[in-house]
Amino acid sequence: MTNAVELIITPRTRDLGGFSVGRVLPYAKRRMVGPFVFFDEMGPANFTPGTGIDVRPHPHIGLATVTYMFEGEIRHRDSLGFDQVIRPGDVNWMTAGRGICHSERTDEERRETGQRLHGVQSWVALPENAEETAPEFHHHPKETLPVIEQDGLYMRLIAGAAYGETSPVRIFSPMFYLGVEAIAGANLTLPDRHQERALYIVSGGVRIDGKDYGEGRMIVFHEDAAPEIKITAASQLMLLGGAALGPRLIWWNLVSTSQSRIDQAKVDWAASADAKFKDSVFSLPPSETEFIPLPEK
Repeated sequence: MTNAVELIITPRTRDLGGFSVGRVLPYAKRRMVGPFVFFDEMGPANFTPGTGIDVRPHPHIGLATVTYMFEGEIRHRDSLGFDQVIRPGDVNWMTAGRGICHSERTDEERRETGQRLHGVQSWVALPENAEETAPEFHHHPKETLPVIEQDGLYMRLIAGAAYGETSPVRIFSPMFYLGVEAIAGANLTLPDRHQERALYIVSGGVRIDGKDYGEGRMIVFHEDAAPEIKITAASQLMLLGGAALGPRLIWWNLVSTSQSRIDQAKVDWAASADAKFKDSVFSLPPSETEFIPLPEK
């Protein structure tokens, strides 16, 4: 039997100012899976009353961000004027394109009561011909997303196409992204017709071609592999992938096929800050006054 597994990625812990995440992508040996250029598991983390997350306004170019929550809530605000709370099962999809600025914070109500927070944040690189598209933001309540139910499997299609269903989320290249809840003993078949595919184990465990894998692992599969996947314990999984887009450059929150474009975005962000975001390339979300300065490195 040919080995279906190309690579196993273990998250590296990153501290985002009192809040830890597990950084999966980019990885030294695997920068991307399909268009996915960034993949963080947030938490799980317990916030006591009076505490929360405060990711100040910062810029993005050349990508789309997608937030998917298992527990807790985050409030998104952006320079287009959108102000939207993301809750478990919903999708916040922000297309940065030629440039956008946004913040992510704990809502006041949740800050007062405290909350348990757990989710995944991903960046999807835009194809080269769409890198400079106009920025957009779309919120998709969970009730609007297709659900695929198979024996012991409940799968919500976050974006793209899989198992004969298509998500309403606007995408720019062939891809798939699913949140999966599975019971022990269920059998999982990977979506076909996609060039690159991976499975991330949020909790529980799986057996792939007779080998067991536990939580906190991303399994990247060889192209055209048809592995036998058995769920060994009640599990929460993420399935992701799509067509390969080619290499991307990443600096801070900026993604592009061009170093000169990233350099220009650096200049634009610094200049916007110097101009106090008045008549500048980047603007702050309404009601926001703070921002993250351009890093020195």
